[in-house]
Amino acid sequence: MVEAQSTVALPTRAFVIHPDMGDRRDQRRSPDLALEEAVALARALPALDVVGATVARLRNPSPGMLFSSGKLDELGTALKEAEAELVLIDGPVSPVQQRNLEKEWDVKILDRTGLILEIFADRARTREGVLQVELAALSYQRTRLVRAWTHLERQRGGFGFVGGPGETQIEADRRAIDDQMIRLRRQLDRVVRTRTLHRAARAKVPYPIVALVGYTNAGKSTLFNRLTGADVLAKDMLFATLDPTMRAINLPGPDGEAKGRRIILSDTVGFISDLPTQLVAAFRATLEEVLEADLILHVRDISHPETEEQAGDVGEILESLGVEEDVALIEIWNKIDALSPDIRAALRRTDARRDDVQAVSALTGEGLDDLIAAIDLRLADVLDEPRVDGEVTIPFSDGRRRAWLHDLGVVRSEEATEDGQRMFVTWTRRQQSAFEALNGTDRDDADADDDEDDDGPTRTPGGWDPLGRD
Repeated sequence: MVEAQSTVALPTRAFVIHPDMGDRRDQRRSPDLALEEAVALARALPALDVVGATVARLRNPSPGMLFSSGKLDELGTALKEAEAELVLIDGPVSPVQQRNLEKEWDVKILDRTGLILEIFADRARTREGVLQVELAALSYQRTRLVRAWTHLERQRGGFGFVGGPGETQIEADRRAIDDQMIRLRRQLDRVVRTRTLHRAARAKVPYPIVALVGYTNAGKSTLFNRLTGADVLAKDMLFATLDPTMRAINLPGPDGEAKGRRIILSDTVGFISDLPTQLVAAFRATLEEVLEADLILHVRDISHPETEEQAGDVGEILESLGVEEDVALIEIWNKIDALSPDIRAALRRTDARRDDVQAVSALTGEGLDDLIAAIDLRLADVLDEPRVDGEVTIPFSDGRRRAWLHDLGVVRSEEATEDGQRMFVTWTRRQQSAFEALNGTDRDDADADDDEDDDGPTRTPGGWDPLGRD
């Protein structure tokens, strides 16, 4: 009797190599920690099984093979012993080097840019995310055509009896990629217009925008979930979440209930060192949410040995996006729960003396009350919002505007009169103007950016209810 064989594909055996250029490059990172990050990137793909990793030190990189002949033999032996099918080189690899290395080792070669593109392609969920990744991948593939494969140099015959021998295969492939990129850009333009409309809708409401940014795996999504009560995927994995998410929430008031300032909190894609330029360009429309933010929260993994270097990489990407140096920003030193009690206490003392730093643990909730108070105080300074007392009378039939004021957290007291509900408020001019523009309309604008398939956030475990529900 013939035994049934499993049809489940086995994971690809991958070997990670980090080229260490030494003094030839302005390297902020330790080679060993850079290799560790590269391995974490590889493990972020479910179809890969990392069977080995090493740092390859290079004094003079070879234009054709990247590695010297001796290093080639040494690495080739390691690849055979590990039975590797794929080699991930944590750095840029030219098309010529890729072709030659694949012939030399008889394995598939993928550089850092290609690996990050693969991760993004695996994680994209929304239509915009998928289009952005496809556009970035095509831009990357277009550069790979140049002298990558010799068969692309062959020419195709032309039509008719007049003219030359026709275009080469590489020209035909490049033209096909260009046509596809044009189609993707048109589709993305429609998505960007929709996002612009959402942004314009948010501009009509008096809610400031607070954007979370940071190095990948710094804990942004965990903090986002803790503050909003949402259920965004949060794992100890690089690029665990990709598509941006926005939620309208209420900060807690003096009594601890969620009746304070209402804000829109935005969770963005994580950054990483040597982020492919194709991805930065493709995701610019998404990352423009950071440019529109009234306050940026830079989440740092303060327990990471290279947290300063990671912060430098984030700063460079923000600068490339056009974020001004004087923009309001609070550094959040996250993951203090992973530190010793003495260091944790020292960090908490430091943040007590500074208004631009907050030491927290998004996992345990330590320090979040101070962070929320700092956000509220900083927004008041940023928006230059002196509050004034006022009163308005709202007809009993206009429950929407009455509820809108309560959601905003500006109501001090109210009383019933013959003309309607008289409400005594303390608000800013911006909030007053937005209220006068409502005219009794529905107040769904603030939540226009919630995901269509969202079932609604749940109450934050062990903390205040961000949406102010009873």
